[in-house]
Amino acid sequence: MKITDLLGETTEYDKKQAVERKKVKNWLKSVSAFANTAGGILIFGIANDEEIVGLEDIKSDSEFISQKIKERISPFPEIVMKLYKSEEGKELLLLQIPAGTETPYYYTGDGVTEAYIRIGNESVVADATELKRLVMRGKNSSYDSLLSPYNYEDFAFSKLKERYKSWSGNSMTEKSFESFGIKDAQGHLTNAGALLADDAPIRWSRLFCTRWNGLDKSGGQVDALDSAEYTGSLIILLNEGMSFVKRNMKTLWKKTPDSRMEMPDYCERSVFEALVNALIHRDYLINGSEVHVDMFDDRLVIYSPGGMPDGTQIQERDIDDIPSTRRNPILADIFARIGYMERQGSGLGKICTAYKNAVNYQDGMEPTFRSNRVEFTVKLPNLNFKASSYEALNEALTENQKVLLAILSNDPSITQKEMIVKTSLSRSTIQRGIKELTEAGKLERQGSRKTGSWIVKD
Repeated sequence: MKITDLLGETTEYDKKQAVERKKVKNWLKSVSAFANTAGGILIFGIANDEEIVGLEDIKSDSEFISQKIKERISPFPEIVMKLYKSEEGKELLLLQIPAGTETPYYYTGDGVTEAYIRIGNESVVADATELKRLVMRGKNSSYDSLLSPYNYEDFAFSKLKERYKSWSGNSMTEKSFESFGIKDAQGHLTNAGALLADDAPIRWSRLFCTRWNGLDKSGGQVDALDSAEYTGSLIILLNEGMSFVKRNMKTLWKKTPDSRMEMPDYCERSVFEALVNALIHRDYLINGSEVHVDMFDDRLVIYSPGGMPDGTQIQERDIDDIPSTRRNPILADIFARIGYMERQGSGLGKICTAYKNAVNYQDGMEPTFRSNRVEFTVKLPNLNFKASSYEALNEALTENQKVLLAILSNDPSITQKEMIVKTSLSRSTIQRGIKELTEAGKLERQGSRKTGSWIVKD
């Protein structure tokens, strides 16, 4: 008999060689963690090397387990104990703990009272923010449904109204704001309402966007080619974030018999879905941390505070088999009502599908997702980036030439005066660099000196 034969479709489990009676916390913390997150199975009678050693007195062990859970875990979680016998006749005890509905489940003993959560394959103590989240879940509540200290009459919602009208054809009424969960009957805004107001008062909902110079954040004389900080409604953040990406990416094209085929650096649909996920599913209990969009020469990375709601790690999951778990259900519902996302929770799959359908997609350029206890990141490769030609080009250029090419690539209409301010180089150095790049076939001027622009050539 193998472990997988016992687990079936369950992916969360912990194994213990024996039922420790002197150090019960070693296994009771797993009971607390499973009940506080997505549930799991605790297997007694299997060593760390997965050898089945069995239990000598399984009846006594099962009674001891029940007793200690009642004594040390509060509230008492739902548990199911099953006995299994291997082909060799060794007995195992499986303790199944479903995800609890009365979180947080605390372990009390040894002079401490602690709640545990499951992160990957570990049971760790829940910090203050995670405890707040567990308390809300136990009350069948969420951050976006809680009342904020702000009043509806003090804020405007023009962006939300405009989008709802253009998508549905209907106008939002005062009753709509209450039925959507934006305010209560007394006119108090929920946190969802505060996040959707034109001038959103929850300041850590900001969006930071940066186009870095090169492959990392140490770009030499000019670290950032473009940067912006956006505040306001989540709808404003979404639109501004998309505009920033569009103006900082290129679209190559090639002729076809009938027209031409466009090949953008990034799939706009993938960027849109990733940004929506970051803004709607981020953990707003983590204040002082914002959503970031970082663009490099070879990739675009979107970071949002908060890991997976169920405590698992996205890199260990099958993207096509992740159930919809909405950390902020009111925000998700409103974004579904205005056509920005679907209720089925298929955003990650759409990110991957859009990439694979791109005309310039190649194997190895698929989007990647990573999460841990406090963050979630999406990495989208630049579909037009070729590492070998990039390295060869860089080796042949001086540092000043690299800086000038990067700036002109990002802003083809920039003036020499603006380049002086941005690079701190002298006018003569800039003019000489542009002349050298033009003679080398790396730059080409299009239009007049006053109204024209530069074309950076591969």
